[in-house]
Amino acid sequence: MSKQLDMFKTNLEEFASKHKQEIRKNPEFRVQFQDMCATIGVDPLASGKGFWSEMLGVGDFYYELGVQIIEVCLALKHRNGGLITLEELHQQVLKGRGKFAQDVSQDDLLRAIKKLKVLGNGFGIIPVGGTYLIQSVPAELNMDHTVVLQLAEKKGYVTVSEIRSSLKWETERAKQVLEHLLKEGMAWLDTQAAGEPQYWLPALFTELYSQEITPEEAKEAIP
Repeated sequence: MSKQLDMFKTNLEEFASKHKQEIRKNPEFRVQFQDMCATIGVDPLASGKGFWSEMLGVGDFYYELGVQIIEVCLALKHRNGGLITLEELHQQVLKGRGKFAQDVSQDDLLRAIKKLKVLGNGFGIIPVGGTYLIQSVPAELNMDHTVVLQLAEKKGYVTVSEIRSSLKWETERAKQVLEHLLKEGMAWLDTQAAGEPQYWLPALFTELYSQEITPEEAKEAIP
């Protein structure tokens, strides 16, 4: 078994040498290569030095991508409170890189973010529906916060009644979670909504990001 792994690793190094330009430039090819590496327990991002980073430059690539992710998250933090969808982050990173830069995929972003997590609890990845929310502030979010974010995903907002109905929670539990999101700047409160207050998650209505907008205006803009 050990000999087989050594042989596979040697073949992988030869493959990397032969296709290094494609691995650098093509996001889909890069995903396939990462999967091949994972099969034998090789992490080409694990070290900034050594064969993999020198051969492919992948260490530098993900380091630079990590810096760009941090810059985007900081620039948008005043709007979204430190939560952003993976799709929006991808669009913003591509916009910042310019049309002549190396292409990046959402998979590349997730790998770079996982590397950023070693810097502390500032960065996190939260599954929401079929996508992810990227957390870029050191707020303590537990499972309760995560399921409320998932509930708000379809409309961009949620109410206490919806949480009680969908999750079968007591009112106090729902309010505690929502108050925490408000305090961390991740939610906006619309007290003028018909029926009861609505807690809006700006990270979840990304089509409105280009405007300085209030929850009242947002409701009119969302069909």
